[in-house]
Amino acid sequence: MARPPKNPHIPSRHGVSASCVATPHDKPAPWPLLLDFLAQRLGAVNRDAWAQRMARGEVLDDAGHALPPGAPFEPGARVYYYRELDDEPEVPFEESVVFRDAHLLVADKPHFLPVTPGGRYVQQSLLVRLKRKLGVDTLSPIHRIDRETAGLVVFSLRPQDRAAYQALFRDRVVHKVYEAIAPHDASARWPLVRRSRIVEEHSAFFRMGETEGEPNSETRIELLQTQGGWARYRLEPLTGKRHQLRVHLNALGLPIAGDQFYPRVLRGPDEAEDYANPLRLLAQAIAFTDPVTGEARSFQSQRALDWPV
Repeated sequence: MARPPKNPHIPSRHGVSASCVATPHDKPAPWPLLLDFLAQRLGAVNRDAWAQRMARGEVLDDAGHALPPGAPFEPGARVYYYRELDDEPEVPFEESVVFRDAHLLVADKPHFLPVTPGGRYVQQSLLVRLKRKLGVDTLSPIHRIDRETAGLVVFSLRPQDRAAYQALFRDRVVHKVYEAIAPHDASARWPLVRRSRIVEEHSAFFRMGETEGEPNSETRIELLQTQGGWARYRLEPLTGKRHQLRVHLNALGLPIAGDQFYPRVLRGPDEAEDYANPLRLLAQAIAFTDPVTGEARSFQSQRALDWPV
């Protein structure tokens, strides 16, 4: 399986870090050439395309040397390559940087842009865009938000600081505030706290759902404003389960406007995005005590959610 490299001498290209695959060493090898192995093991790229990449010097050994198309297969080797997509869709919205110092960078992400490369997106990811624009190859996100969600994402600039910042989120000592637009329930009493057990759905790995059992998620929900049949809510998650805010509001009968997953799947993975109808969910504010400098950090998004038409 391909995985991020641990070799600091392998450079990134066009903002994309190299991926790494290890050749097997404990069984007979039916591949006379490395090219044969790559074409079989990483078959999403055909043999001719792998040969072209190798001819361009885009497949490297552990010392950073280019491996040509005629390179023999060697068991137990680590091979590096750069992920690229021929038909990557362009996300027509721009991110912005709201803060930067020697340790941290805080970006304000638009809807539809993933934080890191994955699936159909490589160049069109927040991390790669920022690396290319700022020329900071050590940039690394210390938390994630969904591709469909807009708002604040915090990055570490120095590798030696990364673990300390990531521990903030692991230890739940970060105060996060989201806003969402969802149906207005005039009978509900606000604020309220939703606690439940959230697990991955058996029939659809990309969806989460509530189930019986000990709660593993908690969100405080407050009504901010109403307009027609819609309401703007303030959401404060105390835990960080995947899709937690979307699942909690949907369980209350208040699915977030523009949600393509809840209460039901509306769009397939290969269907075109509806840029006019984004998920009305915004990572609006984040605050924490900086573990490196000791400073109190507090940031707010400059974005605002549009009411549904």
